[in-house]
Amino acid sequence: MITPAHRTTLVNEYYFSVKLKEIDELNKQGKKIINLGIGNPDMPAPESAIAELVKSACAKGTNGYQSYIGIPELRQAFSKWYDKYYRVRLNPDDEILPLIGSKEGIMHISMAFLNPGDKVLVPDPGYPTYRAVSQIVGANVIDYDLKKENSWEPDFEQLERIDLRGVKLMWVNYPNMPTGQPANYELFSHLIEFGHKHNILICNDNPYSFILNDKPLSLLEIEGAKDVALELNSMSKSHNMAGFRIGVVAGDSRYINYVLKIKSNMDSGMYKPLQIAAVNALSCDESWYKKINTEYKLRRELVWQIFDATGANYDKNQTGLFVWAQIPDSQKDAFEYSDHYLNKANVFLTPGTIFGTNGSRFARISLCCNQQTLKEALERIKEADKNN
Repeated sequence: MITPAHRTTLVNEYYFSVKLKEIDELNKQGKKIINLGIGNPDMPAPESAIAELVKSACAKGTNGYQSYIGIPELRQAFSKWYDKYYRVRLNPDDEILPLIGSKEGIMHISMAFLNPGDKVLVPDPGYPTYRAVSQIVGANVIDYDLKKENSWEPDFEQLERIDLRGVKLMWVNYPNMPTGQPANYELFSHLIEFGHKHNILICNDNPYSFILNDKPLSLLEIEGAKDVALELNSMSKSHNMAGFRIGVVAGDSRYINYVLKIKSNMDSGMYKPLQIAAVNALSCDESWYKKINTEYKLRRELVWQIFDATGANYDKNQTGLFVWAQIPDSQKDAFEYSDHYLNKANVFLTPGTIFGTNGSRFARISLCCNQQTLKEALERIKEADKNN
């Protein structure tokens, strides 16, 4: 047996990868589990984008290797999109780098800026990949608290009390996942000020700003942001194109060039028909976003009812693709709460603990299930608790 690299001992298999195997086994036993866990958009991508994908895939000369920096049309489309919706001017030649999904960007940014032993500020609760990738590249993770009583925003006074020597990078994610906390200019201004003060690269992961959110914001809108910030974005949620794997990192050309050095050694470009489809999707007008959000609003009403039935509490001002709720005191923790409804109602709800210790009294439900499925989940939960 060949001994694996030490880094494989630093991380575990992704929680949802493990959980999906368990759910698959339960389904094989005839349980018919309703999975309300993963944010995997179930509505179709824009029809015109799909048509462009098919047309381009059938054309000659589109199946070869592509540029590491994406076709010019895609970079220009991302630039126009940022200008129109975020009020941010980005040079498509050197301030935009298309990615094969923004999750790829978390690894590329980490490899481009972090040496072994460097420190990284990671939110608790937060997307588990921030921690995992930091550990894989040999960085030291410093958790910073996000708490309900502080509106799920960083406590900057608490951050200033941390020994920030050696901190190179800070991961932030607004609109926030898993908590649904929306972005705001005051928070973004504090983050940029903090980055300047301590010479820390602030990386905002921003895939949720078009979901149930009236005014998308970008960290790059703040004056001086490009000096200390990068922003990741994605078409997975905003355009229902998760499987297309199309993301972007935006920021100062010097930072983008560092990321490109890593990226160009790890892939051979993105399939051109996918890029052409993305160009089309990025040109969608406001009616596209209104259409998908109309459906998400109806689904959210049902998710609220599901949480009501379990005795959980939630904030109706959340944004994004999920609803985050505080579990009732009768449950020991989020894992017990989740397992209760998985075992008794055949409904999977995500335990907040997987996002950090500050999520141990919370659970999350995805809006990526149709209304009929959500209604059935609600009835199952009501029936399970009635019989207990």
